[in-house]
Amino acid sequence: MTFQDKELTVPGPVEVGGRHVKRYHVDQPDRRLEPAVVEAAYAYLPHLLPEPDGTPAAGWVVLHRGADTGAYLLAYSWFFDNVVQCRIAVAGQPALDCPDDDPTHFVPLAQPGVGCVWELGVLEHERAAWIRHVLAPDAPDLAGYLADSRAEGPVGR
Repeated sequence: MTFQDKELTVPGPVEVGGRHVKRYHVDQPDRRLEPAVVEAAYAYLPHLLPEPDGTPAAGWVVLHRGADTGAYLLAYSWFFDNVVQCRIAVAGQPALDCPDDDPTHFVPLAQPGVGCVWELGVLEHERAAWIRHVLAPDAPDLAGYLADSRAEGPVGR
């Protein structure tokens, strides 16, 4: 298997169910996420977000289009002040118990996971941004956190 970087884009944050969510998209080098996949993923996203617990209601999502029929939606949410949880939905990947190969038909991933090598680069950035803007200051700066996204470009190495 030959490893190659993929392309990371940052469409900007959105508010979903009272939670502020930064958005990251991971595309194949020669194929961008299809609008129908993006629409289906964000329609499914509320199912992956937890109820607020007093922690600033924030996190990030990675939407990743696989090289085959798969699409992956990973919702990372901060809770208990300094802990992140990950809930994942998959589409179009029968090897992960999807009912079909339709990349717009998202279902919850039954197996525990935190992300693949392309998605985990975003996690590294988000950890540092949460410390920088929410945990280290005298008062949490949610707006600063939401404005602090990983740079667009190659992701993977």
